[in-house]
Amino acid sequence: MPELDIRSMQDADITQVLRIERASYAFPWTEGIFRDCLRVSYTCRVAEIGVVAVGYGILSVAAGEAHLLNLCVADIYRCRGIGRRLLAHLLQAAASAGAREAFLEARPSNICAIRLYQSLGFVQIGMRRGYYQAVDGREDAIVLKRRID
Repeated sequence: MPELDIRSMQDADITQVLRIERASYAFPWTEGIFRDCLRVSYTCRVAEIGVVAVGYGILSVAAGEAHLLNLCVADIYRCRGIGRRLLAHLLQAAASAGAREAFLEARPSNICAIRLYQSLGFVQIGMRRGYYQAVDGREDAIVLKRRID
């Protein structure tokens, strides 16, 4: 696989990011949400191979805590370590911003994501009932946490 580059997301990346988002989720984020994340200076990163965006991640940091808001890799690039590298990059950025803990939510049905998070030291600390929109109503969210050293 050609070299992966992880860099700051720009407005110009949103078209490619939306393409990945919409192909990956039944209830995708809107363009406005991505633009708002950039506007408020969240840590927004794009993983790319050449000039093609293959994944992205968005993280907020405040009061010593980081919250992973979105992490996604295009379907054809999954299971190649891109999500792991992107998440590790985001955790490093969180540490540099002074975060001591990181939190995220995951759908219980998203086994691959949960395994990735657990392999990087995240542990389940709770459940949010009816957190996610789902085709048949609502789906719970598992809340995970890890210390940032």
